[in-house]
Amino acid sequence: MSDIIQLLPDSVANQIAAGEVIQRPASVVKELVENAIDAGAKKIKLIIKDAGRSLVQVIDDGDGMSATDARLSFERHATSKIKKAEDLFAIRTMGFRGEALASIAAIAQVELKTKKESDELGTHIVINGSEFEKQEFISCEKGSSFIVKNLFYNIPARRRFLKSDNAEFSHILTQFQRIVLCYPEIAFSLSHNGNDVYQLPPSNIHKRILHLFGNGFDQNLIPFNTETSLVKLNGFIGKPQFARKKTTFQYFFVNQRFMRHPYFHKALMMAYENILASHSQPAYFMFLDIDPSKIDINVHPTKTEIKFEDSPAIFQIIRAAIKEALGKHNIIPSIDFDMEGSLEIPTLNKSIEFNSPHIGINPNYNPFDDDQTFSSGNKPYTSNRDKSNLDHWGKLFLENEEQEEEMQHDFSQTKQLSLPEEQTFNQSTNGNVFMLKNKYIVTPVKSGLMLINRRRAHERILYEQFMKSLQKSESVSQISLFPTTFSLQHHDAEILAEIQDDLFTIGFDIREFGNNTYVINATPAVFENYSPTVLIEHFLEIFKGTEGDIKNDAREKIAKSLSQAAAIDYESNMSVIEMKSLIDNLFCCQVPGFSPSGKSIIQIMNMDEIEKRF
Repeated sequence: MSDIIQLLPDSVANQIAAGEVIQRPASVVKELVENAIDAGAKKIKLIIKDAGRSLVQVIDDGDGMSATDARLSFERHATSKIKKAEDLFAIRTMGFRGEALASIAAIAQVELKTKKESDELGTHIVINGSEFEKQEFISCEKGSSFIVKNLFYNIPARRRFLKSDNAEFSHILTQFQRIVLCYPEIAFSLSHNGNDVYQLPPSNIHKRILHLFGNGFDQNLIPFNTETSLVKLNGFIGKPQFARKKTTFQYFFVNQRFMRHPYFHKALMMAYENILASHSQPAYFMFLDIDPSKIDINVHPTKTEIKFEDSPAIFQIIRAAIKEALGKHNIIPSIDFDMEGSLEIPTLNKSIEFNSPHIGINPNYNPFDDDQTFSSGNKPYTSNRDKSNLDHWGKLFLENEEQEEEMQHDFSQTKQLSLPEEQTFNQSTNGNVFMLKNKYIVTPVKSGLMLINRRRAHERILYEQFMKSLQKSESVSQISLFPTTFSLQHHDAEILAEIQDDLFTIGFDIREFGNNTYVINATPAVFENYSPTVLIEHFLEIFKGTEGDIKNDAREKIAKSLSQAAAIDYESNMSVIEMKSLIDNLFCCQVPGFSPSGKSIIQIMNMDEIEKRF
């Protein structure tokens, strides 16, 4: 029998390794920018075309490389940071120079121009799918310039799995923001398809946050700084009133490296306990500095999940530090004994005479004598409210009768319900409805019990309303007496510009004010009880997370995203009349059985199923 095990060619092995390191264009950005930081760069320029599909270029003014180092940096396992296994547990840098370059070169066309300050000439290297095509001396500036073209050009299957340009560029922005927050002392710039997205000068952490996310953060950030023998903490947290339902502005960093840590997030949320609105998430930018030997950054390929040796102790430190910061800024209620109008406690004065209280008693009072009159000293106390109740007690029965008649009203005539597998059922309710766990509306029907997920039902109703408005170009707007101003990140502003006309069709009047700032003059009448800025922010987050092309699928995506953003949450209360109205409106929809995202809205428990349980 012939042997079947063989060694893979380097080109194939590099492509396999690239699948672990390079998942999308954002992975290339992360590796190249981190290498530039490790090279001591003070200025880093990132140039993107077609969301990284066509081009990712990183230019830095760092130390540069010699001709030999430049050639070796593209070899597998090449690094300037690791000499023995123990060094893995003492890493304070980002990437290891050359760690991912072999993987990038295996699935793209790569050019490198680099020069050390002490060298007269630099080095120019061209690689095409792991194949070295050229290496020569050139005249260039100190530092390095990496050009990565046509990512995954030789792996068509991987290229097809890339998402839309909108989604891929969103991932690039996320990686870029995570890195630049850790290094405010470095100047960064980012351009996409020839348009400047960010020009970030050297600054401090506070100014870097404002440069990235807008001046709206300025009045909503609380600084904190705690130093212990185990860990140092510093950064900023958001005020409770600035909390949002999204988790966009939540960042944990350890030793200038972004990480995810649900356990530490829980510690921070516990510090905000009882001062946040339901389902709201505070913004935070938390930087931890700890001995590298106390953590393990290699528990996950992307190094975003990090294991700590003393997690329980750090948990308590984080919780205490955030509570202290909130207390210092009067966020957590506390007693202030120096405030005006505080409670005054009288002191004992021996010159004051104290008399026993006088109690009037009528010895002739008979509680069973209805005709008995009372003097002012012994007349039983009756409040005005009690008197009113006594005068109008008969109305109580009338109100109960009216409510009973309302409950017995048959509010929903026979309607057809769209359900899976093309099944339809004629269902009529008897008007009795109630709420189960504040999530499901339950009502009896001929065949048993009908359960309706109220949030999904509201999503379906809103979605079909918005689609009709977009198709007919008809809408009802609520003009704001006081227009609302808000700021957006560059990428969100680009999305808003693409869909602004369609939003106007629905009823939004949003005007650009300059410098990625907008003014909301009117909103759809259906949103009169919603905060316009919170709604727009939430809508954009959902919109970015949906698949498809912005221009071609804009209307459907807008209707779907807005319906999700504006649908009632499970915390709000609903009256009987509101529940009946929701059911009526749901059964007027074309597809009442499913939410816009395809989730089930209605379930029927048949009488046979109910009988079996007994």
